[in-house]
Amino acid sequence: MKRILILIAFVLCQSGYSNDITLKNKFSSISVNEKGFVTSIKDIKTNKEYCAKTQKSPLMSLYIWSKRQQLDPIAAKYNTTAGQFVLTYDNGTIATVKANSKGNYFRFELIDIKNRGEVDNIIWGPYRTTISKTIGEIIGVVRDGTFAFGAFSLNDNTTAGIPVDNDLYDMYYYIHTPDAKKYPVPENLKEGQRLSLGGAGHSDIDFYSKPEEYYRINYGNAAVYKPEFGAEIAYHARDRRKEHTIFYSLMPLFPINKRHHQVVEGLKDVDLLHSAVALYACPDNLGLTVLEDIVKQENMPYITNTKGKWIKDFSAYSPDIAWSGVHDSLVSYAKQIGFKGIQDEGQGGGYAEYYYNPGDRFGGMKGKFKDGKTMEIRKFGASLKKEGLQYGVHTLCEFTQGHSSMVTPVPNKNLAKLFSVKLDKDITAKDTIITVKDTMYLNEKGGWHHEKFNVLMIGDELITYKGVTKSRPFTLTGVERGAYKTFMLQHKQGDDISKMQPTCYGTFIPNMELQDEYGKGYANLLAETSMDYVDFDGLESCMYQGHGEYSFKRFFRSLFEQSKKNGVDYLRVMGSCVFEGNWLYMSTCNIGGGNHMFNPETGKWGIEGKDMRYVFHGNYMPATFGIQSFPKNEEVAHNLQCKAIGWDSQYMLGMSQDAVEKNADKYKIFKAIKSWQTAREANVFTNKHKENFQSTSDKFKIEQTSPTTWTLYTQKEGKGQWIAEKLSAKK
Repeated sequence: MKRILILIAFVLCQSGYSNDITLKNKFSSISVNEKGFVTSIKDIKTNKEYCAKTQKSPLMSLYIWSKRQQLDPIAAKYNTTAGQFVLTYDNGTIATVKANSKGNYFRFELIDIKNRGEVDNIIWGPYRTTISKTIGEIIGVVRDGTFAFGAFSLNDNTTAGIPVDNDLYDMYYYIHTPDAKKYPVPENLKEGQRLSLGGAGHSDIDFYSKPEEYYRINYGNAAVYKPEFGAEIAYHARDRRKEHTIFYSLMPLFPINKRHHQVVEGLKDVDLLHSAVALYACPDNLGLTVLEDIVKQENMPYITNTKGKWIKDFSAYSPDIAWSGVHDSLVSYAKQIGFKGIQDEGQGGGYAEYYYNPGDRFGGMKGKFKDGKTMEIRKFGASLKKEGLQYGVHTLCEFTQGHSSMVTPVPNKNLAKLFSVKLDKDITAKDTIITVKDTMYLNEKGGWHHEKFNVLMIGDELITYKGVTKSRPFTLTGVERGAYKTFMLQHKQGDDISKMQPTCYGTFIPNMELQDEYGKGYANLLAETSMDYVDFDGLESCMYQGHGEYSFKRFFRSLFEQSKKNGVDYLRVMGSCVFEGNWLYMSTCNIGGGNHMFNPETGKWGIEGKDMRYVFHGNYMPATFGIQSFPKNEEVAHNLQCKAIGWDSQYMLGMSQDAVEKNADKYKIFKAIKSWQTAREANVFTNKHKENFQSTSDKFKIEQTSPTTWTLYTQKEGKGQWIAEKLSAKK
């Protein structure tokens, strides 16, 4: 094995000598010049350069939020003994960065910062590279089929992208063709151009409106396509101890999603010091392997499934069941098709969407059967776990309804707020004339995702209002006291009046402190009911606190740490979206469904399916077909399963007793699905097989001939003779 070296090359320049520091590892080298800029990113095998030479790439820059000002380093010194860069900035700040070559990646950590002044953010990068074919905007990786370059956060407060409002991305379409010859961009569009999503912002399906391959949807900001040179990658850390103001909307191009102001609360002990990031540059086909090594070496959350496989490993991908109706045949069906994960959708006897509520923890959940009998949820969950199944429910994550014990009759002080003003005069329990000392943003209706939710908290009371006068005395209009069945109370001059943060569902939401309790609460609920699966629909609920990706990381850390304490070995997490903050924890993301995602009869992608395939594959996640209906015949069952394998996709198979029992071919369908499933789990398919399975003209079917052998049949162009191929499980 080659020794890992740190080389210091003295390069003679016209102005004199400078110290160019070159770090090397197994796959690549990175050079940093005397001013603190990355000047080279090379494949050490081919010596090919991947740094965008015409662009500046600071090793670490500073950021002042109040001024929206980025400060690049002006000088860098390297201590060879300590392995540390000392970076100087023109505002007088001096930062010390520890640098390590770790086998197949580089590790950088901010270990000291002096003369900080107004600096409240640091940025790793942005690093500019010539690579741009495949953009992994969520986790910050770009690939070109030969080589990959990426960055990865090594702690919770190091989050994707540069500092922006809410530390999150905007959703939009952008133009980027995967193949200029096969999918040429028309003259009225240009590479990198940004466009609004479809529809008016009301429907998820409407968002995905562009079928052409050169339309890409943006789901992150860790990597950003820059057609003039390639792409840029960045992570940052914020001093979250400091309160700061943002002006945000996830989808600002939609009229119904207007930007709103929010004063983001400070968080105790969450500083930017000790922010750390991994940089990796390696052969494209080894990118995920390097990431796995980073996660393990850095003692990050390393989630493995029941077979001990990392959930990001392609061999761990598996479909699940989306169950509806009574549960009599649930176990029987699941075993006959070989699926382990079950999400109870709730129609006709299940639970529908579960909202977390400490005052009603089980929310009416129970096993239900066609004879009218029921089973208490803890017993029902335990019975399914005993059968080796991973069962769970469709939740709305942190969305908190108005009847929750968190809201009524006494609202929790840690429900999320947009901002606070002061009461100008004492009020009695019946007063509706309420004046405030400052209007601040009270005339902004609702929030960025719901304009009709105008709720204020005063002490232990909630009130609703319509607006505020523009001149003194600043008086609230349209006031209704004791909202959500809270008590109408007296309040004193100078008391806080806080505007509550609304959500897209018109609900309340926890702040960061209360969110920790939600994570633990879910973990305890799942453990008590023997549920090893959970769907966090409404996962965007972690956006509303104003702390971006950090909020996701904190919620999932509390969930998984408490689950571990409860003795849970593997919790299969499904959710409505993938963020940098939950990427390590998510097993699957089976959003959408039907032909808008994928048509199993034709083998063709729908618009949403195409869009999400690019996003997920670009970020080392399985693509998805969403929820697919129970196949109408054996041929569709074969096609559905082989296409999922071919595209490294997952999906949920919609099942109910009613739908299955109406199908006369149910046993043939069961057999077809399970044969593909056992072969997939045995990892018998090669990359060439997968490439072939993507064909929309060839047909495939499979038969299991023994516990470890299968026969794969191929029919070219869907005509003529079936060609047989023997497959065996790898020993």
